[in-house]
Amino acid sequence: MSEEFCFETRLLHNKHKWDPHTGAVSVPIHHASTYHQPNIDRFGRYDYSRSGNPTREALEETIAELEGGTRGFAFASGMSAISTAFLLLSKGDHVLICEDVYGGTYRMVTQVLSRFGIEYTFVDMTDLDQVASHIRSNTKVLYVETPSNPLLKITDIQAVAKLAKANGCLTFVDNTLMTPALQRPLELGADVVIHSATKFIAGHSDVVAGLVVVKEPALAEQLAFLQNAFGAILGVQDAWLVLRGLKTLSVRLKQSTASAYEMAKYLQKVPEVLEVYYPGLPYHPGYPIQMLQTDGAGAVLSFRLTDGEAVKTFAQHVQLPVFAVSLGAVESILSYPAKMSHAAMPKAEREKRGITDGLLRLSVGLEDVHDLIDDFERAFAALRKEGSVNIGSTG
Repeated sequence: MSEEFCFETRLLHNKHKWDPHTGAVSVPIHHASTYHQPNIDRFGRYDYSRSGNPTREALEETIAELEGGTRGFAFASGMSAISTAFLLLSKGDHVLICEDVYGGTYRMVTQVLSRFGIEYTFVDMTDLDQVASHIRSNTKVLYVETPSNPLLKITDIQAVAKLAKANGCLTFVDNTLMTPALQRPLELGADVVIHSATKFIAGHSDVVAGLVVVKEPALAEQLAFLQNAFGAILGVQDAWLVLRGLKTLSVRLKQSTASAYEMAKYLQKVPEVLEVYYPGLPYHPGYPIQMLQTDGAGAVLSFRLTDGEAVKTFAQHVQLPVFAVSLGAVESILSYPAKMSHAAMPKAEREKRGITDGLLRLSVGLEDVHDLIDDFERAFAALRKEGSVNIGSTG
């Protein structure tokens, strides 16, 4: 029935709109770790909560429906979701991965998968020729993050998925920055969609969670086996928090996206800002693809200052955004990739990808955008003042 409705309506009106046993309009939190069985020959639907729990299952079914997948899986973190998906690979397999991927994913691939004989190559996935030329006979997965973190590069999901299928590979897409509200990779040919649900899906900086949605039933069975075997499942209280956050996902993203666009336009005019990275700006090289494969540009942007000292001064004077790890919350979050999200990446590798010491990432929240701009303007004024003082002292 819910397939007839728009996405915003389906966030609220789905299978878990109310509890069929009590009529409660909030999914019950089942804290049980184990379940009584009728007899030795006939077990019930649930036996042990690592293998299945009604509260977690409500979240898994909801995200699968929103992404248009066969089955969803809820994990203890975004990294446990990514790691479990990577367990679909075996020794001797090769994964092709976008070059400016999230630092935690980079660490997992280079320092963990490599220990188990899984090979990897980082490529610029915005260049389809480069992608095609690096596919090997043992390549099993093309791993896409679009928009990428933190440079907001845009990969053509449909084109990469076609390349993958032509070569017998799976396509994994990290959809954290977009969520199914703005981008649905399975509809574009991807096989597996991954989320750090800590971010926009939960949206309130109060839970750590990961989600995976799979397109084909056979692959879903493989991932269900791995989820149960590896055991990095999401707890029921956290599953409930993610479900609650989902209900307001669309309205939060709409306002945050509109404000991010205004912030990007403002930053373009600031002399101290060397570059602005936001796929909603027409000059962005990925703008045409972003507009084609999504329903918006999202609420995350990055901008570059001259160096780490400029970042330090700016961060000391900005007041409204929290200066912190993470993104996708109701409050704006200003992050420093070189020492936060991509600290696990060696400096040489960061700089090769354009993640310099002057780069800042901004996740725009629900504050009034004019207050954010005024706050940034005061911080830039302080940066200008310090710069003039330093220039004067050297004279």
